[in-house]
Amino acid sequence: MNPLLTKRSSRIINKIVILLLTIAMSSTRQDLRLTTTVVLSVFLIAFLMVRAVESNSVVLKEYSAVFFCAVICFGLQWVAWIPASVWKTERFYDLMGGLTYLVVVIFSLWAGSQSESPSLRELIVSLLVIIWSLRLSIFLYLRIHRNGKDGRFDRLKMTPIRFLVPWTVQGLWVFLTMVVVIVINTQADSAPALGIWDGLGLSIWIIGFGIEVIADRQKTVFNRESTVKGKWIDSGLWSYSRHPNYFGEILLWIGIAFFGISCFTGLERVAWISPIFIYILLTKVSGIPILDRRAFEKWGENQEYQKYRDRTPALIPRFKNNLQ
Repeated sequence: MNPLLTKRSSRIINKIVILLLTIAMSSTRQDLRLTTTVVLSVFLIAFLMVRAVESNSVVLKEYSAVFFCAVICFGLQWVAWIPASVWKTERFYDLMGGLTYLVVVIFSLWAGSQSESPSLRELIVSLLVIIWSLRLSIFLYLRIHRNGKDGRFDRLKMTPIRFLVPWTVQGLWVFLTMVVVIVINTQADSAPALGIWDGLGLSIWIIGFGIEVIADRQKTVFNRESTVKGKWIDSGLWSYSRHPNYFGEILLWIGIAFFGISCFTGLERVAWISPIFIYILLTKVSGIPILDRRAFEKWGENQEYQKYRDRTPALIPRFKNNLQ
């Protein structure tokens, strides 16, 4: 055996052992209880989703391709969690999310091709996910690189067992948002021809993607202006909605879901939970509630901010002159 390879293997094993010891020593019972609850809940949701939508999936080694896609979603996150915990960093969290989308798209297309060549619908929805994923993951990575950190992870990354929560949740996030595309790409039956629902879905996706890109760009430019540091953005799309980027995000996944209307049957329609899941997550759990709370802590006593908050809806834009 190559001595150099043996040394490298030993180093990797030592780092894993150190990580496990760190978990045992630094994690409280409360952290373990919370993380265990989250992980088991996430796995149960993923299992139920797989069982619901896999009936028409290509089978690989006695398991559905949908099942393998779920395994990829969680497996990649847990592998990335190890070095992230060792270095206590979230810098490549979003990049790993984007990479997972790309891997699942490629794998699902390959799996579906074991039955027949990818249809035009499969190629279109896959391309839409690739475009969205590359754009958003690079944007988020550059934002963290500029800011030095992501405040959402300040407390979570302090202990490895606690840090496992966001990585596991990201695995579920990728799987549930991608489930429409996964089902479309892995169907064993022949796909029907493109129709009006697919055209409508593409139009909705383009509108949503455009809104998200423009909103992100406007906020980036706003934050670079030295004269407005420490102030909230209330111009451009942000004058019609306090979170227009999230509105665009939800809209584009609704567009993706439309591609399944003409080719889903039976329980495959459960995959339409994708945009519902994104809406609930962004409006009730990790998106708007956290950002609104931070904003209120910063500017809650500022009368101008109170006026902006009162006249501007949180998500769905109100297309009128909010400056009056």
